[in-house]
Amino acid sequence: MAVPKRKTTRSRAGKRRSHIRVSPRNIIEDKKSGEYRLSHHLDKKTGMYKGRQILDPKE
Repeated sequence: MAVPKRKTTRSRAGKRRSHIRVSPRNIIEDKKSGEYRLSHHLDKKTGMYKGRQILDPKE
């Protein structure tokens, strides 16, 4: 069975894991209502998506 000759240092392990991270959410401000929402999602307050009414507005 293969066994490492030396302990892997924290810096070397960190370099290997440099791409493993939590990406930030893509939150945008809606132009009409001013509410924050995820891009490519409908606005739950107004029910609009891409300029079209999809759902009834929430009151």
